[in-house]
Amino acid sequence: MPREWSDLFITDDASSAEGGAEGSEGGERRRGFFRRLRENLSKTRQALGSEIQATLFGPLDEHTWERLEEALIMADVGATTTASVVATLEQEASEGQLEGGEALSERLIELLAEMARSGESRIDVRPKPTVIMAVGVNGTGKTTTIGKLAWHLHNELGLSVMLGAADTFRAAATEQLEGWAQRVGCEIVTGTEGSDPGAVAFETIAQARQRGVDVAIVDTAGRLHTQDDLMAELSKVRRVIARQLEGAPHETLLTIDATTGQNGLLQARLFAQAAEVTGVVLTKLDGTARGGIALAIARELGLPVKLIGVGETVEDLRPFDPEDFARALIAE
Repeated sequence: MPREWSDLFITDDASSAEGGAEGSEGGERRRGFFRRLRENLSKTRQALGSEIQATLFGPLDEHTWERLEEALIMADVGATTTASVVATLEQEASEGQLEGGEALSERLIELLAEMARSGESRIDVRPKPTVIMAVGVNGTGKTTTIGKLAWHLHNELGLSVMLGAADTFRAAATEQLEGWAQRVGCEIVTGTEGSDPGAVAFETIAQARQRGVDVAIVDTAGRLHTQDDLMAELSKVRRVIARQLEGAPHETLLTIDATTGQNGLLQARLFAQAAEVTGVVLTKLDGTARGGIALAIARELGLPVKLIGVGETVEDLRPFDPEDFARALIAE
């Protein structure tokens, strides 16, 4: 599963598809991120902490499993996912395969990591241009995520990037994306306020093809998943992109604010229907005790979480690694 940026993307360079950063420098980078991940998931871990530790290191009885189930549900792991995990642990313990304490803690981490794995976890950037469409509810950090993703594509992989400001309803969104384009050193296509977002998406891909750009990222206006007319418009933008370039959009990333908890699950379900979402970016994990939503989305919707945002800096947008994530939630 992805840990480094070179692990996340499928490229023409075979060496970048395997292993990521190697040696002591790569190992230190991973350890450094894991430390930040633990720190930034502290609210979820603290919410789980006392209940989890009392459960894992106490007597294994019916009350134990009830407390564990309650703790996981409170962290928004989701009822279905929680029931599956707890049932497996209870069965293994009753059959004598599993003791309490550290062994039970490690098995819980292993099961949660398994639940978080779903679908294709990587992003194929071999098509030229690769078109990434970004969708989501207002205020989830979608435009910021696009800027950070563009920065990593350019600086970590050396790819050329073009941004498409198809959020034509919010002037600040275009200005924000223009700021990121300047920071990254990439080109941007914009439209006039209130213009057709499909036209901006069309022009973005046309220019990306003409100029030989590696990756085109199309921003779309934030919208509530309950606004049927705007969700229909999102489907239209996707069709416009598909007509402009066969196979596009190659990736459709849905940005979800982790602080919304189970509401994020509903958002993901409806956006997946309207825009054929291929992956999820989970943001603001540092500000919530509901970090378990990553597991619920992967398990219950079959959508892979590909990126997580755990802070404000560029480095705080990272490829999602299920095992690191589960360990950061549970392990002391």
